[in-house]
Amino acid sequence: MQSAVWLFLAVLLLALLFSLNAIYRACMKANRVDWGRGWMNFLDGLNRLFCYRYHRLNVAGIRLPKTGGAIVVSNHISGLDPMLLIASARRPLRFMIAREQYERFGLKWLFRAVGTIPVDRQSRPERALRDALAALQAGEVIALFPHGKIHLDSDPPKRLKPGVAWLAQQTGAGIYPARITGVSRPGHVLTPVIIRSQAKIAFFRALDGDGKSVREITTELGDILSPSD
Repeated sequence: MQSAVWLFLAVLLLALLFSLNAIYRACMKANRVDWGRGWMNFLDGLNRLFCYRYHRLNVAGIRLPKTGGAIVVSNHISGLDPMLLIASARRPLRFMIAREQYERFGLKWLFRAVGTIPVDRQSRPERALRDALAALQAGEVIALFPHGKIHLDSDPPKRLKPGVAWLAQQTGAGIYPARITGVSRPGHVLTPVIIRSQAKIAFFRALDGDGKSVREITTELGDILSPSD
């Protein structure tokens, strides 16, 4: 009887190891971006499988330049949005997020690993802009939500924050707008990640900030991110 129990446990362990190995291989096969660390590449593949298979994200991707600084901007309707944008990109995205989100228990290590830039909106928000400026000058891709927080199409219109326009003017980096729709439970942070979606991202032509004022860039971007009539 005891031998049968040990045999059952051994078979169960082998099955578990086989399953974990299959999951690892699937995630590494789905990986599309080199984050510089093997475990981060694994998470990249896991996120892509999660977004494309579970949340049924449409297959279109952000057409970013292969090298050089770039700015990805999007409307912000849920906590799932950053995961969808990362899954759509073939380059690492460095998000600018509010410090209170950056400091969330259990997630700070991940935000730090992927190069997230915390924005301290209460005291020194200009520090985050300087960090983003340095990243763009170093040829990295910055991603941000210019509404500053979750903002639904049904909410009253809100003026976009001018930081994206200022960064484009200072660096000459192109602005790559995206618009997210089809997320379950928009307006929430956690439940849209859990509840399955039919997520879609529409991408638009890149905006050039050359010769334009901050107001002109912000207005043009606002027209793109707003719902079409």
